[in-house]
Amino acid sequence: MRTDTVLQKFPRQFSKQDLVEIYELLNPSLYRYAVRLLGDPDLAEDCVAETFSRFLKMIQRGFAPKDNVRAYLYRIAHNWITDFYRHRVPEVDLEAGELKESSENPAMTASHNMDRERVRKALLNLPKEQRQVIMLRFYEEWPHEETAAALGKTVEATRALQYRALNGLRSMLNAVEK
Repeated sequence: MRTDTVLQKFPRQFSKQDLVEIYELLNPSLYRYAVRLLGDPDLAEDCVAETFSRFLKMIQRGFAPKDNVRAYLYRIAHNWITDFYRHRVPEVDLEAGELKESSENPAMTASHNMDRERVRKALLNLPKEQRQVIMLRFYEEWPHEETAAALGKTVEATRALQYRALNGLRSMLNAVEK
């Protein structure tokens, strides 16, 4: 697939078509990532737009990624989200979830939305790197190698970080249930 080779190109070799392909390939997954962490589709759109804007500015300045473009873009998005939460108190929006089917039981939908919100809040309480490893490994379904590259760690260190993150999440979610 041509897009895979585009993601591996050295930054100064990106053509306009390469940048369009990168955008088309990664925009949907970056958006899903941002929605999961922000809980707001409009904010997620802002995050993705700013992510690609920053990416293009870095290419123009000659400071684009040398290795993994996907990891680089996810790091930009994650930093944007981190800055957002640093400067703003998160608002809980229990209606952010959408119905999967119009015939779904409203009580089940409400329960599902509350569970999703509990998990999102617990994720936000994890340390930054633990939250990022959970998002990349389980929500984005990245392999350990790619997750390690995005975090700038070894695969073994990433596995250990994932283990600690899952234990932390489990503890927080169990504490809420009691």
